[in-house]
Amino acid sequence: MPRQSVLNASLFALALTLAPAGLAAQDAAPAAAEAASEAAAIDALFAEYDAAGLAASPLSKASRGIRDADYGKWDDPSDEAAERDFARLMDTAAEMRARFDPARLPAQQALSYRLFEQLAERRASLHPFRDYGYIFDQMNGAQSRMPAFLISTHRVANEAEALAYLERIAGMGPQLDALTAKARERADKGVMPPRWVFPYVLSDIANLLGAGNRNAVLEDFAKKVAALDLTSEHKAGLTDRAKAAWNASAVPAYQRLSAEMERQQQIAPTDDGVWRFPEGEQYYAALLASYTTTDLTADEIHEIGLRETARIHDEMREIMAKVGFTGTLQEFFAFTRDDARFYHTSREDYLAEAEQYLAAMEAKLPEFFATLPTDPLEIRAVEAFREKSAGKAFYQRPAPDGSRPGIYYVNLYNLRDMSKNELEALAYHEGLPGHHLQLSVQTQLGDLPAFRRFGGVTAYSEGWGLYTEELGKDMGFYTDPYSDFGRLGMELWRAGRLVVDTGLHHKRWSREEAMQWLADNTPNPAGDIEKAIERYIVYPGQATAYMIGKLKIMELREMARLELGDGFDIRAFHDVILKSGPVPLSIMEENVRGWVASQKGG
Repeated sequence: MPRQSVLNASLFALALTLAPAGLAAQDAAPAAAEAASEAAAIDALFAEYDAAGLAASPLSKASRGIRDADYGKWDDPSDEAAERDFARLMDTAAEMRARFDPARLPAQQALSYRLFEQLAERRASLHPFRDYGYIFDQMNGAQSRMPAFLISTHRVANEAEALAYLERIAGMGPQLDALTAKARERADKGVMPPRWVFPYVLSDIANLLGAGNRNAVLEDFAKKVAALDLTSEHKAGLTDRAKAAWNASAVPAYQRLSAEMERQQQIAPTDDGVWRFPEGEQYYAALLASYTTTDLTADEIHEIGLRETARIHDEMREIMAKVGFTGTLQEFFAFTRDDARFYHTSREDYLAEAEQYLAAMEAKLPEFFATLPTDPLEIRAVEAFREKSAGKAFYQRPAPDGSRPGIYYVNLYNLRDMSKNELEALAYHEGLPGHHLQLSVQTQLGDLPAFRRFGGVTAYSEGWGLYTEELGKDMGFYTDPYSDFGRLGMELWRAGRLVVDTGLHHKRWSREEAMQWLADNTPNPAGDIEKAIERYIVYPGQATAYMIGKLKIMELREMARLELGDGFDIRAFHDVILKSGPVPLSIMEENVRGWVASQKGG
C-alpha cells in the first residue's frame, strides 16, 4: 500500500477511535441537563400534589409539625372532600404519565414515578368500596381518634397555639355531627360494624362524658397551658374557655353520637366478615392486594399461615426441651399463659423493663445499622379514656421538625394480657430497631418526595417491624429462653393472623371460631385473643401484611447472604431496605437484587 494510503488509513482508524469519545462528551452535557430538568419537573409535580393535599388537610399539616392559620381546624369530613382528594391523586398520576417517561428519568425519580403510579393504582382499586369502612369502631373510631389527636399531636408552645386548641375543641361538635350523619347513612344501607363493636364505642363516649371537666382532653389542655409563660389569671381564663367550649360543643355532639350508636346497636348484624357486603368478596381481595402488595389469593395466604404455624410450633418445642418442660405444647402454652411469674403487677415495672431493653438495643444498633434514627423515642401507656378499646401496642411517628418525638404506646389496661415473655419482642417491633428506627429514617429522607417520606406501604413497614423482632436474636438478645419463646409467640401470632383474617373474611368463620383457632394454636391469654380477633374484624386484610412482608425481607436477606458470601454486609443490606422509603415488596426485591449485582460486579 502506498505511504499516503497507509497514512490516510491510520488517520481514519484514529478518527474512528476518538470520535465516539468525542461525540459522547459532546452529547453528555445536553443529556445530563435534560435529565436534570426532567428530574426537577417531576419533583415539582410531586411537591405540588403534596402542597394541595396539605392545604386540604389541617390534620396532616399538624402531624408534620406545620402550625399555620389552619392549626385550629379539623379536616373536611364530607364525601365531596374525599372525592376531591381521590381526583387530585388520579389527575396527578395522569399528568405524570403524560409528561414523563420513566426510562428517561434519573434512577431516584424513575423509582418515584413507579411508586406514585402504584399508589394511584391501589387507591383506584379500593375506590369502588369507599363506603365500606367503619367510621366508629374500637380501633380507629373518630370517637377516640379525635381526642387522641389533640393529646398526642396538637402542640401548645404559645398562646396562639392554645387558642387553636380551643378552636379545635369548639369544632368537635360539628365534626362529630357530620361523621355521625355519615355513619347513619351507611348503616341505613347495611354497612355497619357487627353488634359487639358498639359497647366499645359507647364505653369510649361514656368515659369522656362521665369524667366531666376532668376528662382527658381538658386535662391535657390544662397541662399544656400550665407550661406557657403566662400569668396564672390568663392560664385560668384559657382553661375556663376550654371547659365552656367542651360543654357547649363536644358534649352535646357526643350525646347525639351515643344515641345513634345505641340505635345502630339494635339493628347491627351478628355476622363478622366483610363477605356479608354486596361486593364483599371483591372488596376483601382488593384489600389483600393493597396491604400485601402481592397477587396472593385469600386461600394462598391462609395456607401460608398454616405452614408457618407448623414451623413455629416446632421451634417452640425446642424451647420446651431447653427449659425442661415435659408436657405437650398446648400444656406449655397453658403454663406460660397462666403462671403469675410471667406478668408484671404494676404498669411502672412493665414500662421500666421495656425502657431497659430499648436502651440496650440502642447501644447495639451501630453494629447492625449504618443509618440510625435521629428522633427521640418515648414510651407511654395508652390513655385511660381509650385503653379498654385500643389495641395492644402501636407507634406514632415523630414530627419532621423535631417538635414531637416518636411515641411507642403500650396498652396496660390489663397486665394479664401483657406477658413479660413478649415484652422484649414488642419493644423491638414498635421501638428499636422496628417502627421508630424505620420511620425516623424515612422521615429524614429529605431528598425524596413527600409521598415517599410520609406515606406508607403496610407490608413494608409491618414486615420490617416483624423482621426486627427476629433480628434482635441475631443481635444477641433474648438471652432468657422464655423471652425467646415470647418472640416465637409473637411470630406465631402473625402467622395465625393469616389464618384467622382469611378465615373471617373469606371462609366465613364466626368471631368465636376465629378466637377458638387462636386459643388452640397460640399461647396468648383469652383477653388478648378476643381483642385481636375483634381488631381483624373491623380492620380486614391489614393483619396479613406483617408475615407476608417479613417473609420477603428474610428471603431477600438470605439470598444476598448466599450470593455475596463473606462480602455480605448487614449494615449495607439494611440501608438498601430503609433508604428507599416504603416500597411494595416487588420493588424491594428489585432494589436488593440490584444491590447484590452491584456488589458482585464491584
